[in-house]
Formats: sequence, structure tokens, C-alpha cells
Amino acid sequence: MRSPQGQGRDIFATGIGAFTATVGSAIGLGNIWKFPYLTGSNGGAAFVLAYLACVALVGLPIMVAEHAIGRRTRLNAVQAYGSIIPGKRAWSVIGWAGLLSAVLIMAFYTDVAGWVFAYVPKSIAAFARGSVLGPADFGALAGGTWEPILWQAGVIALTAAIVAAGVSKGIERVTKVLMPLLFVLLVVCDVRALTLPGAGAGVAYLFTPDLTKLTGPVLLSALGLAFFKLSLGMGTMTTYGSYLPAATRIAPNAARVALADTAVSILAGLAIFPTVFAFGGAPAGGPGLLFNTIPLVFSKMPLGGLFTALFFVLTAVATIGAMVSLMEVPVAWLSEKAKMSRPRAGALTGAAMLALGLLATLSQGPVLGGVKILGKNFFDLFDYASSNLLLPLGGIAIAIVAGWLLARKDFVGELDKGYRGPRAFNAALAGIVKFLAPVLIAVILLNSLGILRLA
Repeated sequence: MRSPQGQGRDIFATGIGAFTATVGSAIGLGNIWKFPYLTGSNGGAAFVLAYLACVALVGLPIMVAEHAIGRRTRLNAVQAYGSIIPGKRAWSVIGWAGLLSAVLIMAFYTDVAGWVFAYVPKSIAAFARGSVLGPADFGALAGGTWEPILWQAGVIALTAAIVAAGVSKGIERVTKVLMPLLFVLLVVCDVRALTLPGAGAGVAYLFTPDLTKLTGPVLLSALGLAFFKLSLGMGTMTTYGSYLPAATRIAPNAARVALADTAVSILAGLAIFPTVFAFGGAPAGGPGLLFNTIPLVFSKMPLGGLFTALFFVLTAVATIGAMVSLMEVPVAWLSEKAKMSRPRAGALTGAAMLALGLLATLSQGPVLGGVKILGKNFFDLFDYASSNLLLPLGGIAIAIVAGWLLARKDFVGELDKGYRGPRAFNAALAGIVKFLAPVLIAVILLNSLGILRLA
């Protein structure tokens, strides 16, 4: 079913543009910040192995399902799920949940992105004066009031400007430049890290698994990270799927995106863990690994200040594509459903995200630090509600729609477009979406709610 509402809308102009934009959606702070610290906190290579399995068994199939639904309807996420099954408009709740998830994630994600962007000039200034950024510097930034707010507002304004330019002239054009730049910067940092004395211990930590560390919590952590990092269940992959050219082969494109996303995570690990081990740092540095540990560790190497600045430049680059994709979900809905211009929709969405984002930012300092809801400050509450509740529920619902409600011939037929050879792989993917993926995602949700505990 191809809705007439979808005709004439902007789409990605080229296949490579579609690929880089989708990669830009998946790649972000989850690769440079979350993947390394979770790997360090969960046993290194054993966690990496579990993560790779989760990407293959859950991430790729659900991404394929979202892309197929998006392209088949050529609509924004809310309208896509409301029209994909005739007479079943109630399924638009998936799109609404995704839209809400995108706004909530941006509320705290832009706070962290603001820290990253702030660390670019801070690290350059520290290098110029020969000093080192330490935990006290990060504490002053994160716990401040006006400085983090200004950086957060800045990254939201930058994101809104890119989204307002449109799909092909804004999102596609920017990500075509940023994604190759990100890979180049990562490789530069990797070369420096891998040439340090003692770097081999960090490489071994990342690639030599100790299978005794594959506990239930480690597996669940890996599954949750795969879900979050690939932007699943939040409407972004459905929205970007609606922009895919008709000739784009969905499954190979999704597979390339998953591989590129994983490659960036591994490259980030190769920049961090060899350096940490070379200078006697602690791999289990937790969420502060990026801001507290990395500047101190880099400071011990020749030209360490320069590489610290370079590292935060590439981290800032990584945040942009993900923020653009998150903002695109409500902007697409406003521009198509409410017939609003993209600049106006971007400004309205940015204002809403900043309003919620202020709560997350101020909850890190004295202004709202004492305000708790269900025992969580606003930053943690937005993270928990989106990552632990809305995204898993959305993933299960997407699997139900694509695997059980949408006719198999229609689902597989959308995947088969552009193929000239064997199509058995698409049929297998349809089976995974229908049976395996929803079960694994349900495990994440039940664990998040405390109903299921794997020791």
C-alpha cells in the first residue's frame, strides 16, 4: 500500500546519501561514549562478542522492518503506522511513542552533546596553556547553570538549522561530509593509540573474550546497547526509511549501516583502551571515562593535549547525525500532518526539546538537583522512560506489525525491490522479525521492569 499522501515528498537524492544519513542516525555518543564505558564495565571482549550477536539477531532485523514500513507508506512515523495495516489506525501509537521517545532522548542527549561541544574549545585552550582538563573541570561544567544551558541551546539550534534545510539539501549533504570525517579522525586517534608502548594489552582486552564473564546482566546490557545505538523504536529509522529511493535494497543498506556503526564503536574502543592500558588507567571508568579519564590519560603522551582536542572534535562530529535524526521525527510529522514549513517545524521542535532539556541540564546542578520523581532526577528519568520503557515497547510493536499483521508477501516484496538474484535471505529476515526479535526484546523490557532477573 502506497499512500497518496507520500507522493511528491523529498527523499534522499542518491544511494550513498541514503546510506550516510542512516549511518549518521545510528552513530553518535553511543559509539564514542557509551560503548567504551559499557565495554570497560562489563568485561571487555566478552561484552563485545555479546553486543555483536545482539546487533545481528535484533538490531538488523528491526531496522529492516522499520525501513520497509517507512518506504512502503512514504509517510512520517506517526502516519506510517496508522496506515500500514488497513483499518488499524490504532497502530499509530507506535509512531506517537517513537516521537515521544525522540523528544525525551533529545532532552538529555543534548545536555551531554553540549558537554562534548564545550570540551572542544576547553581542550584546545588547555593544550595552548599546557594544562590538563581534570574531573574538577567536568564537574564545574556539568554542575553549572548558564554555561551548560548555552551549549545545549547551541547544539539544538545547529541541529534545527540542518533539519530545516530539508532531507536532500540538509540531512544528506551534511552527513556526506561528517561521516567520512568521523572515520578519518578516529583512524588518526587509533594510529596514535596503537603505537604506544603497552598498547597490546588494551587490544587484547577488546578482542580476547573471557567467556566466563558472559553473565545474564552482561547479555542484557549488550542487548540494550544494541537497541539504543541503532536508533530503533524511536521513529528515526521508520522516518529515514520513508526517504529511501525505490531502487535502494533495504536489507543490504541496513546491513552496511549496522556494520559501519559497529566499526565506529570498535574504532572508538581502539582509540581508548590501548591508551588506557598503556598508561595504567582503569578500563572500568564508567560514564565518566570520556570526560574524566581520557584527558588525563592522553596528557601523558607526547602531544597529548592536541590528541585530546582532536578526540573531542570527532566526538562532537558523531553527535550531530544522531541529533538530526531524532529531531527529524517530529519535524517530519509537523511538516506533513500540520502542513508546517520545515524551518518553522524545526524551530518549534527545537523549542520543545530545549524546554525539556533545561530540566535535564538543571537537574545536574544545584537548581533542580534535589528534585526527584520516582527516585530519579529529570536527566535519569528521561533516560529511563525512553531507553527502558518506550524503546523496547516500540520494538516489540514494530515486530508485531511487520511480522504478524503486514502480509508476508508485502513485507518481503518491499525488501525484494532492487534485487536480481536469490531472495532467500529476505525471507529468513522476515522469520527473525516475526519470531526471534520480539522474544529477545521482551527479555530486555521484563528485565528493565524487574519482572525477570537473569543472574
